[in-house]
Amino acid sequence: MDWYLAAILILGSLIVFLLCGMPVAFSFLTVCILGTFIFLGGIKGLPHLVLSMQDSVKSFSLIAVPLFVFMGEILLHSRIGFQALNVIDEILGQLPGRLSLVAVAGGTMFAALSGSSMANVALLGTVLAPEMERRGYSKEMSLGPILGGGALALVIPPSSISILLGSIAKISVAKLLIGGIVPGLIISSFYVIYIIVRCWLNPALAPSYEHPPRPLWQRVASVTRHVLPLSVIFFFAVVIIFFGFATPSEAAATAALSSLALAAFYRRLNLEVLRKALDGTVRVTVLFFIILSCSLSLSQILAFSGASRGLVQAVVSLSLSPLLIIIMMQVVVLILGCFIDMMSIMMVCLPLYMPIVHNLGIDPIWFGLITLLSIEVGGLTPPFGLNLFVMKGVASAGTTMKQIYIAAIPFVLLQLASIALFFLFPMIMTWLPAFVR
Repeated sequence: MDWYLAAILILGSLIVFLLCGMPVAFSFLTVCILGTFIFLGGIKGLPHLVLSMQDSVKSFSLIAVPLFVFMGEILLHSRIGFQALNVIDEILGQLPGRLSLVAVAGGTMFAALSGSSMANVALLGTVLAPEMERRGYSKEMSLGPILGGGALALVIPPSSISILLGSIAKISVAKLLIGGIVPGLIISSFYVIYIIVRCWLNPALAPSYEHPPRPLWQRVASVTRHVLPLSVIFFFAVVIIFFGFATPSEAAATAALSSLALAAFYRRLNLEVLRKALDGTVRVTVLFFIILSCSLSLSQILAFSGASRGLVQAVVSLSLSPLLIIIMMQVVVLILGCFIDMMSIMMVCLPLYMPIVHNLGIDPIWFGLITLLSIEVGGLTPPFGLNLFVMKGVASAGTTMKQIYIAAIPFVLLQLASIALFFLFPMIMTWLPAFVR
């Protein structure tokens, strides 16, 4: 069978299953079984498929996934991060669009704690959206910053999506996690500048309000009590990876233990919190591992069928610059983001993309980070970006999808501008991971 026919058969059947509403994990599993029968000798190939799926989840680095998820679940269900938002609100003083800035700051902070963009949007939408509406904020300045800030969880470590991408693409998870820090902070800075300028030009978008005056020592005490402890979690999750004191898995274990200690310190740790955290961790981890094992098995089937090799040869034979090829790849990711979820995008694209990236001599860490940002944009892109529907689920009654789309557009444009910046100056993304030991 010609390579392009094999690619059409495999990917076409996958798209059909997804469009029919079959869950992502089972769609890929079904395609893997069918591909095994067609390209690996029928029933004789099934043991190979089973062994391949088993080997795909045996990597030591994957231990970080349930540990980071558990950390986020503990911090979520113990609700110890909510008071930090009030402290940040007070610190910002009379800046235009203060609650919108709190949404961005909260998204950046919770991104470092939850690792899930959908959980981030749901959390910020539940906590901040009603208060912003009560204070007269427009939909554009309430929903938009929550969507933009929540999406930062894909790149700011610890990100489970980053770990999944690193595992599928077979690149350094530690460098990918550390590499997300600078892009995430730059994008959040773009958000802050946009919000301040927009609200300064049109104050009606975000009416100002006063906080009761408090002495400086009380404000410092609030920061020390409610903000600094969360920074300690970030330290254990990221900084010890950067300096080579621990692997991502060891850092995740330390961060999970720190989250338990912090919840106990605030007297928020009880059996109910533990039950909910463990339940959420098991659900997310099982789904994660099923998706990962099916994705890597699909990569092998594409290789056996000749589709991967044929695609690489076809792309390399084109008289196009490597940069233009990478741009075309990201355009495909952006288009797919309008219709399918983030994990499906990675599972469809990475098995095809990574052989081309290695053949062209592209830095895989830079490519992985660029792809993460493109996937992040996909979560906010109409009509079917998942974060948009999460926002609809937590927004106040009467909020329409049109209002959510309009609120998301400026932040999508800011993310696209940041991707263009990282294309022009790739060192912005790669200088920090280069120091990882």
